[in-house]
Amino acid sequence: MTIYNIEVNGKTHQLDVAGEMPLLWALRDIIGLVGTKYGCGIGQCGACTVHVNDNPVRSCSIGVAAVAGQSVRTIEGLADGTNLHPLQQAWIDVDVAQCGYCQAGQLMSAAALLNKIPQPTDADIDAAMEGNYCRCGTYNRIRSAIHTAAGFVDASLADEPPGQKRVVV
Repeated sequence: MTIYNIEVNGKTHQLDVAGEMPLLWALRDIIGLVGTKYGCGIGQCGACTVHVNDNPVRSCSIGVAAVAGQSVRTIEGLADGTNLHPLQQAWIDVDVAQCGYCQAGQLMSAAALLNKIPQPTDADIDAAMEGNYCRCGTYNRIRSAIHTAAGFVDASLADEPPGQKRVVV
């Protein structure tokens, strides 16, 4: 086997695994970050969504070798220490979760959206969240929470000088 260096949530991990091992299993079974969930195993449901270089990817469908040397962020890395990410707070405020199983993937996809489009429209949200399935059907609350968090993002940008963009993730 080969040793792969992967930065996960700001910390470099050396993984001595087969390169085709899905990133999901490396995160859960090797690194011990179990917030990313297994859903369908074929990249269709979105429960396993993480960020690779700030882009949302399905960790069940990408091998460790494909992300070697890249930056991975999981749900455990979304908050800033004890300060929740605005989306996490909005999820609580809007009471999004029911069973909660899909929430890590939903949050990671939503965070990638707000990173690219700080004030998304409903159409932007629908496009970004397509493929993230919620068996409990909380889609309207998910959309509401994303809009709520976008307000938090705006508030945090209020003191930024004109023409400068600060990325909030």
